[in-house]
Amino acid sequence: MKKLVALCAALGFLCMMALGHNPAIAAEKPIVVKIAGYKPEGEPETVGMHQFGKYLAELSNGKYEVQVFPNSQLGKEDSYIDQTRRGIIQMCATGTQMSKFHPAMAMLETPMLFDDLDHAHRAMNGKTFELITDGFDKKSGIHTLNAFPLGYRHFYTKKPINTVEDMKGIKMRVPNIPLYTNFAKEAGISGQPMPYAEVAGALDQGVIDGGESPMSDIMAVKMYEIAPYITKTKHMLVMHSLFINDKFYQSLPEQDKKWFNEAAQKAAEDVWQMVKENDSKAEEAIAAGGGKLSEPGPELKKFIRDAGERTWTMFTDPKSSSYVPNAKEILDSAASYREAK
Repeated sequence: MKKLVALCAALGFLCMMALGHNPAIAAEKPIVVKIAGYKPEGEPETVGMHQFGKYLAELSNGKYEVQVFPNSQLGKEDSYIDQTRRGIIQMCATGTQMSKFHPAMAMLETPMLFDDLDHAHRAMNGKTFELITDGFDKKSGIHTLNAFPLGYRHFYTKKPINTVEDMKGIKMRVPNIPLYTNFAKEAGISGQPMPYAEVAGALDQGVIDGGESPMSDIMAVKMYEIAPYITKTKHMLVMHSLFINDKFYQSLPEQDKKWFNEAAQKAAEDVWQMVKENDSKAEEAIAAGGGKLSEPGPELKKFIRDAGERTWTMFTDPKSSSYVPNAKEILDSAASYREAK
């Protein structure tokens, strides 16, 4: 009888193991959330992705495990955006590329929209961000969790830009994006769309006279060694976001949605602070490396601001292919977060 009882107990234990009730592995496996981006490790975007994973794991007590795939490991931008839309992966990080689904998303990088990072920070944590993203979910199948900067763009050139005349006809590399090419045209620049990887060679060969990038990028590739004159124009703030497949997001329990939202917001705040610090460090490194940084004078500053504001017609003109019906409301909202002077 004792042998029979022991045998039954052993069989019961084996059955429990087969059904996944092994006490040694009783804890549930975390739910894996995959997030893709194209920036390398150490860049603000990638840091933000890792921080999001850290915060989500903490808030959910390990229920979710975020796996980060930076540096285009899951394909180029269009590819991983499509993977997110289809639910092959749950999340991605990108920027104005999302404007192909919802033109208002391009307004995140509207030229001369913000005076500084603090101004942009207030607007992105307020109504302006809500107005830009309103309706994006339905058009794209993707939900926007936050917004964070990668840095202001500045000119880097072989010769100094001190006056409006210095800018006219200058050949500058710009990303092949309508918002960027239109700004160059309005500023009297001969915009030369080309991949960023080709810029150094084009500068060496005299194909272009300069370009425009965030300070951290100018520092990282030592662009100031070829084009040493850095004019701190701050003409455009590069903004990115963390995006999540909308079906996946809507399927989450309400408490879990709160965790995702809170983790994304905390990660964004980390990036805002990081970009502030990085810009200061980059300027110091550029100056130490022989780069010559300068602020545009009043006349040049006004010219750049006016050129930036002229690009706004892309969004406000009903005949434009980039028309945004609530563009004026977005522009007015952004202006409302400007500090009184």
